[in-house]
Amino acid sequence: METVVSLSNVTKKIKNKTIIDGISFDVYAGEIFGFLGPNGAGKTTTIRMLVGLMKITSGDIHINGQSVKTNFEGAVQHVGAIVENPEMYKFMSGYDNLKHYARMTGGVSKERIAEVVELVGLTQRIKEQVKTYSLGMRQRLGLAQALLHRPKVLILDEPTNGLDPAGIREIRDYLKKLAREENMAVIVSSHLLSEMEMMCDRIGIIQNGKMIDVQNVREIMKEEKQSYLINAMPLQKAFDVLKGSFGDADLTIIKQSIQLNGSKTDIPKMINKLVENEIDIYEVSKFNKTLEDKFLEITGEKGGVA
Repeated sequence: METVVSLSNVTKKIKNKTIIDGISFDVYAGEIFGFLGPNGAGKTTTIRMLVGLMKITSGDIHINGQSVKTNFEGAVQHVGAIVENPEMYKFMSGYDNLKHYARMTGGVSKERIAEVVELVGLTQRIKEQVKTYSLGMRQRLGLAQALLHRPKVLILDEPTNGLDPAGIREIRDYLKKLAREENMAVIVSSHLLSEMEMMCDRIGIIQNGKMIDVQNVREIMKEEKQSYLINAMPLQKAFDVLKGSFGDADLTIIKQSIQLNGSKTDIPKMINKLVENEIDIYEVSKFNKTLEDKFLEITGEKGGVA
């Protein structure tokens, strides 16, 4: 895999306080890399160093092989970014905003403008004034602006902030399309863990300024054991019967159900035992942990949730 972004032992200190503490990770072409962490963990500080809005205290960042510290212009020319909200001239049309940005960037043809407008789905509205755009449309226009110069990496800080569910889904679909069709590395910082689970290929978890884990999303969601919920009444009697008959089973009461962490081959035996003891069974269902559950487990194990 082609490495597009590489952080090597990056540290940021402000006065005597260490904000980012020696973090290292790589991001590859064609992948969406999710950057997760509690508020104040250092996500935005890291992104600001990536795009040159903050100086690196020590370590280095390479973008497409170019050092941000020693060749900033050479590195940043490969970056498209939206940090916080995309700012546009609202009295101008979407198309005129893109033309204006293209003049500042250089080397962007009318054909390229039309290409990115179609890519983000704004062809029908691009000639209208930006002040008439919804928040989701402004986000898409910001994406188009960031993509005009064919960057190798797209960096987005909270790209779905303020969007409704339909707008969030649109942005998610566009980012996956960009990574797949343009072989672009996409770095997304967000606190919406359910969205990150559906969008990202890998996630990096930062806490207290340190990178505590980088994992493939499919791997992090893979369970060594399956979890099942057994809804039976009376609940305490059902639990006592199962504990008495299956002493080695991993059983807990969660709300109004019994959770079993184990094999599906245990389920028929347990159902038979409950029936024998005249306990009513209302439902047995598979229970899948979310990325949020996993995130809280990881951050809890490695330093407490901030």
